[in-house]
Amino acid sequence: MSIATQDPELAAAEAAALPRKKARILPPMTPKLAVGLVIAGLITIFGLVGPWFVGDPSTVNDVGLAPPSSEFWLGTTQTGQDVFAQLAYATRGSLIIGVIVGALTLVMSAFFGVVGAFAGGWTDEAFSLVTNVMLVIPGLPLVIVISSYVSEKSVLLVAVVLALTSWAGSARVLRGFTLSVRNRDYVLAARVSGEPSWRILAVEILPNLIPLLASQVVFAVIFGILGEAGLSFLGLGATGSFTWGTMLYYAQNGLALRLGAWWWFVPPGLLLAVFGAALSLINFSIDTIINPKLRDSTREVRKGWRMTRQQLRKAEEEVV
Repeated sequence: MSIATQDPELAAAEAAALPRKKARILPPMTPKLAVGLVIAGLITIFGLVGPWFVGDPSTVNDVGLAPPSSEFWLGTTQTGQDVFAQLAYATRGSLIIGVIVGALTLVMSAFFGVVGAFAGGWTDEAFSLVTNVMLVIPGLPLVIVISSYVSEKSVLLVAVVLALTSWAGSARVLRGFTLSVRNRDYVLAARVSGEPSWRILAVEILPNLIPLLASQVVFAVIFGILGEAGLSFLGLGATGSFTWGTMLYYAQNGLALRLGAWWWFVPPGLLLAVFGAALSLINFSIDTIINPKLRDSTREVRKGWRMTRQQLRKAEEEVV
């Protein structure tokens, strides 16, 4: 009785020649995604363009706590500063912090998660050890301690501190997904055929990680903006700059709530909540690519919206 064997290189060539379904990169356009993109886009445009059309937000006027009017669209602070001008600069400052935190989190989580899992061996063990150590360190207390010991804090320093305490979770998720992709047939075929490691990582593995990387970046941006707002509300944010958190901090110190100056604290708080909700909607849409079960359930729900009552009743009877 003979056992047929096949040349490994020939098997690798055949596996590489098999048609491979391309991973979907862009999420399908849904009402949830459309609303999120529109809201996030409008707030981003306001943060980028707004500071060019308003005055100096630090200018002091002789009309303290003036309500919204034609001269001051969102009223003034206790010292007569224009709230609308502060809001424009604060939007830009918060967006800058969010982008920096998202970019740094992407680089660090991809390096420790994707590269470590792809390399394997002692490299993976060492990277996993660093990731696990960062996971057990409480993030918020560490940020508070670091911020309290630095007197002059720039926007870049606050963003770096927030990124250093938020990348470990994303790295852990990326490592698990990379370990799964690394053992697929087309990756093994590329290894056997002699492809260099950098090309396997860049061409065969990273394209499958793009939706997951995008989701982690969006989550990091949300964390960065909300984390900075929390630090600034405690008085530990960036000094000499305007963000949504610093506006809320100064409104609290100026007793805006007690004095009924709603125009001072409602706009930054509202933009903070709305922008976070918009990014969450975008992130939910990206999740439909990462999680096939969620995508299938979403399709079933959307299909049910187009059914009549009789069709729904018939479908339920068939399921039972």
